[in-house]
Amino acid sequence: MSGHSKWSTIKREKGAKDAKRGAVFTKIGNQIAIAARGGTDPAMNSALAIAIEKAKQANMPNANIQRAIDRVNDKNAAVLEEITYEGMGPGGVGIIIETATDNKNRTFPEVRTALTKNGGRIADAGSVAFQFDRKGVIRVAASGEEAFLGVLDAGAEDAEESEDELIVYTDQKDLAKVREGIIAAGYDVKDAELQYVSKHSVEISDEETARKVLKVMDAIDDLDDVVNVHTNADITVDVE
Repeated sequence: MSGHSKWSTIKREKGAKDAKRGAVFTKIGNQIAIAARGGTDPAMNSALAIAIEKAKQANMPNANIQRAIDRVNDKNAAVLEEITYEGMGPGGVGIIIETATDNKNRTFPEVRTALTKNGGRIADAGSVAFQFDRKGVIRVAASGEEAFLGVLDAGAEDAEESEDELIVYTDQKDLAKVREGIIAAGYDVKDAELQYVSKHSVEISDEETARKVLKVMDAIDDLDDVVNVHTNADITVDVE
C-alpha cells in the first residue's frame, strides 16, 4: 500500500493539539451525526461505534457525543451533507477532501480558497479520485512478524510497520469486522477509519516543495467543514 505518509503522522500530531483546544470536536461531532443516520445504537451500528471511539480518544465530553447522536432526531438541526472535493497541490500531488456541511455554498469557496492561496487548485470530479482506493485503515500498537500474521488472520488485506505500530488495510466493508477481530486477538487498536489510500505515491524530495504541500494540507484541514484530507504525496525529506 502507498497510503501511509508523513502527512498521516503530522495530521495525528496536529489532531492531538487541536483536541486540547477543542477545535477537533466540531469535526468529530459531524462524523458522529452522519454515522448515527444508520442507527443510534453503537452496538448495532459499527460506523457509529468507530466514530464514538474516535471522539473518546480525543477526550470529547460524553455530553458532546450524545448531542451529536441526538441530531439525527432533531427536526430543527441543520441537515449535514457529505461532499468530497478533489484538488491538485504543489509538486503535482493529488488531494482528496472529505467534508460534512450544512451549507455547501459556504464550504466549496472555503476549500477552493485554501487550495488556491497555497499553491493548489480545485480539480474536476474524478480526475484525482482514480489515483486512490477507498480502504479501511487501522492503527495497531504492535510490531513484528507475529503481529503481522495476527492481523492478516483477522481478515486484513495487508499491513505495514511504521514507528513501532502496524498500519493495517482492509476492504472498506470489512473495517468493523477486522477491527473487532484484531481486538479479539489481544491487540490494542489505536485508531480505525475509512480513508482514501493512494495507489501510487508522488515522491516529494525537495524541502521547499514539501513545505508547500504540508502548508496546503494544513490549510485545508483547518477548515471546520473538513472532516478528513488525504494525499498521494510521499514526502521523503525532513521538514522542520
